[in-house]
Amino acid sequence: MAISSMKNLFKERKIPFLFSFFLLLIFVTFILISNSQKSPVFIATDISQHHSETPISSNPIISQTQLNPITKDSNPSEDFGLNDTKNDELGVENFDWKLCKGAVAVDYIPCLDNSEAIKALKSRRHMEHRERHCPDPSPRCLIPLPDGYKLPVPWPKSRDMIWYNNVPHPKLVEYKKDQNWVVKSGDYLVFPGGGTQFKDGVTNYIESIQKTFPEIDWGKHIRVILDVGCGVASFGGYLLDKNVITMSLAPKDEHEAQIQFALERGIPATLSVIGTQKLAFPDNAYDMIHCARCRVHWDGDGGKPLMELNRILRPGGFFVWSATPVYRDDERDKKVWKAMVALTEAICWKVVKKTFFDSAGVGLVIYQKPVSSSCYENRRENNPPLCDQNNRSNSSWYASLDSCLVPLPTSSSGNTYEWPTPWPQRLNNKPERLSQKTDNEDIFDEDTKHWAALVSDVYLGGLSINWSSVRNVMDMNAGYGGFASAIIDRPLWVMNVVPISEPDTLSIIFDRGLIGIYHDWCESFNTYPRTYDLLHSSFLFGNLTQRCDVVEVVVEMDRIVRPGGYVLVQDTMPMLNKLSSILQSLHWSVNLQQEQFLVAKKGFWRPHDKVRK
Repeated sequence: MAISSMKNLFKERKIPFLFSFFLLLIFVTFILISNSQKSPVFIATDISQHHSETPISSNPIISQTQLNPITKDSNPSEDFGLNDTKNDELGVENFDWKLCKGAVAVDYIPCLDNSEAIKALKSRRHMEHRERHCPDPSPRCLIPLPDGYKLPVPWPKSRDMIWYNNVPHPKLVEYKKDQNWVVKSGDYLVFPGGGTQFKDGVTNYIESIQKTFPEIDWGKHIRVILDVGCGVASFGGYLLDKNVITMSLAPKDEHEAQIQFALERGIPATLSVIGTQKLAFPDNAYDMIHCARCRVHWDGDGGKPLMELNRILRPGGFFVWSATPVYRDDERDKKVWKAMVALTEAICWKVVKKTFFDSAGVGLVIYQKPVSSSCYENRRENNPPLCDQNNRSNSSWYASLDSCLVPLPTSSSGNTYEWPTPWPQRLNNKPERLSQKTDNEDIFDEDTKHWAALVSDVYLGGLSINWSSVRNVMDMNAGYGGFASAIIDRPLWVMNVVPISEPDTLSIIFDRGLIGIYHDWCESFNTYPRTYDLLHSSFLFGNLTQRCDVVEVVVEMDRIVRPGGYVLVQDTMPMLNKLSSILQSLHWSVNLQQEQFLVAKKGFWRPHDKVRK
């Protein structure tokens, strides 16, 4: 009607022509501006995916970058925009994303599935083929979703059952069908709490250990455990009820997907093997190490595997070994036991308990590591020798196994090593190792206060994250573990990663009663795809991008995060803008907050090309 009126004005010549043209120009400009406000770029739609039994949609998702701060009263689901605008309309760099190819594409782990490097190995005698062999350059393909993938079963229900379609690997179900590890039941995989050595169930096994040796005192004296050869991680899963945090560890081997099962269940776990290289943990870290028929030849290669356990076991810590050589009398088992006796005596471990559980028909032995080096010095034979600390770094990243014993630490006063205070006090008490460097204690205090305030005031209330859907969390540059400490009361766990290019603080993290691992973010992480709900980093990317391409790091983050999961990054605005551009090209929904935080939520989009087997 407005345009018709303008035409009538022209016909009746009631206003000069130039003035009419000027009015028409203003009117058209107003219409264009008005329409732009209704553009899909500005339309926000809830993309939160609620738990259901129907397969997830694979429709592309891209959202605008929202720059307005979010208040504590905001609805997180409303803060992630959804629209079908093309990348170039959003100013996003036009990446040509492709799906990863090959038979293992859905579960691809670049540094563990490098078939060319594995084929070229000269030996597999010491499990070299299970170690890291990273491709160069790092891959930029995207991991496809399994057919019928669904949002994971929420914690704590997930400890006992997960969707079969999310981890569709039936081999372990059949292989361990008589041992009650895992059972397929309709659309689910169910974990009854059994195991090779848990014939009365894992709960009874855990209770029996403490009854046998009460000094263990689960969740107070013993807080941080490594479970070697963990199976489906039921031991660590049920110890969570005791306030014990367990790093479940196993290689990617013929026991298909055991670590993938563990992480899908919401239980802390990582892929690794005791082969020719050290585990990516610091010295004197774990309160206890557990092995239930873990198939490691501890006395092999001159005893190096057991000396690696000795390196990472805290002075005064325990090694619980539940295996047939402990309680069977056939010739093979007796030979293994004899070798174990000789080796444990040589490294000054003492047997504090050896027992047999009649009802289950299994037995175990509990060893204890010494608290001082005096035993080492008083041995009749200096074999294995003490390591030369002057030429030895604490970092274990791509380092060969030691054939020597690490001298034991002492307190700052020169006395015998002191065990950390009981949990939960040890979380915020200053670890003894802080005193080894000037000003560390003040830095630790400030770090703890900083993260407590930031998590309380911003992360939990001011950002668009549905924390109730978050179980598996990774802090990509953990520092002293302040973020994990500040969020300890929520029903989640944190994998604290200390990058090898950053100060080595991982010992402090373990002293606090938390778990973590070393890593280089210019390489792929040792985990299956779709295993974490949230990745967190604080000013990681500045130093990192001096060594590798940020695109490759983001592709790795996309591989690790589950659909519906989050990335939370604190960094400079130029870096956040760069990350935002890449994440939007992957069809993640992105929010920039307060000019220092990026919150991105992964959708369910994958490129449309089919995976070729």
